[in-house]
Amino acid sequence: MTPEKKNQLKKTANNVRLSILEAVYSASSGHPGGSLSVADILTYLYFEEMNIDPKDPKKEDRDRFVLSKGHTSPALYSVLAERGFFPKSDIKTFRHIDSYLQGHPDMKHTPGVDMSSGSLGQGMSVACGMALSAKISGKNYRVYSALGDGEIQEGQIWEAAMFAGHYHLDNLCIVVDNNNLQIDGRITDVMNPHPIDEKFKAFGFEVMVIDGHDFDQIEAAYKKAKETKGKPFAIIAKTIKGKGVSFMEDQASWHGTAPNEEQYQAAVKELTANN
Repeated sequence: MTPEKKNQLKKTANNVRLSILEAVYSASSGHPGGSLSVADILTYLYFEEMNIDPKDPKKEDRDRFVLSKGHTSPALYSVLAERGFFPKSDIKTFRHIDSYLQGHPDMKHTPGVDMSSGSLGQGMSVACGMALSAKISGKNYRVYSALGDGEIQEGQIWEAAMFAGHYHLDNLCIVVDNNNLQIDGRITDVMNPHPIDEKFKAFGFEVMVIDGHDFDQIEAAYKKAKETKGKPFAIIAKTIKGKGVSFMEDQASWHGTAPNEEQYQAAVKELTANN
């Protein structure tokens, strides 16, 4: 990746983080921690990787994305707005009455959202269905999904993993946002899912472990995913919950807490200094 492209992606991801904060602050509710940790991954997907068109969100041959960890919708909405699917000014209506930007993604009302999600564990199953549908229909689109590392404590994730391996869904690429925190604390204390990479390998996945904030590594992982044939692909992205806002980083308390005005202004100042 050229330095110019990397710098542009970093700037875009930083703008996405600013919008994430604006969303949860405006709503006085939401999930900033996991939204900030997955921001770089979603930025790369929507600006470099996926075949999509903001002017034609439902085009038949588009790549699909399922946010299995649907509570981090501020990240998805912020990326979609930055990409041009809807006005950035609408971000401040997040979770407001009559807003189309609900607390969890809604495919019926939000441009660019391919699947309504939020019940943890279910999104990956839908992604598998989309990928199998493409295979059966002879379509070339790819399917991407983002999972939380706390979410993979759900049994349905592993049923979906078995399904993906059995049907050789090499058009499916999932990423686990491995920030090591969930609402109740460290994932290793609540229900330890490690070794995550070995578990997905056991279900027939090709697996790559990366730094989820390094765009070179993100690019290399998605490139390898496209080159992998006969197997689904899993990226285990090591991330930091609350990434980009120093007082939110690696703090479980920011899983589902909105900043007050003082905290919001401090976070915006910190992120703006990076632009």
